[in-house]
Amino acid sequence: MVLVTTSLVPPIIPKVVPGRHGESGPAGRSRPPLPVAALASVSPAAVDTIYALSMVDKSGRVTDRSMVRELGWRPGTRLDIRERRGIIVVSPAASGVDSISRQAFLKLPLTVRRWCRIKTGDKVLLAAHHAVGVLVVHPVAALHALLADVHAAAVRGDAA
Repeated sequence: MVLVTTSLVPPIIPKVVPGRHGESGPAGRSRPPLPVAALASVSPAAVDTIYALSMVDKSGRVTDRSMVRELGWRPGTRLDIRERRGIIVVSPAASGVDSISRQAFLKLPLTVRRWCRIKTGDKVLLAAHHAVGVLVVHPVAALHALLADVHAAAVRGDAA
């Protein structure tokens, strides 16, 4: 014969006290504020650079056309496209060899893509600088080089 007895254990419920704004929470537990990235105190209206993330297709076409529109470049606009220190700088030039396509796409030449190790399907960060009318294309490798230390510090929990 098996004898079963039940014994109720009273639940342990922490004391609840009202918070600053009337909400309730466990007593005596203060939490640190959430971390916030330290950003330069720049007014968004004062920023002269517009950013977009885009993919490069097999023919070198940058699939996002918003930057071409932002800079006021029309189909047929002649361009100077150069690699500088691992990034691509695109600017209008009357004597430029490349141009904006009839469908208003920017096409990156194969030689420039190879220099910057951009492959089909790679994402690139586009930065349109209105003041100088230039588009800067940042390949993933360049972004990694720029941000590796910042990301490592964030992962370690270093103060900004």
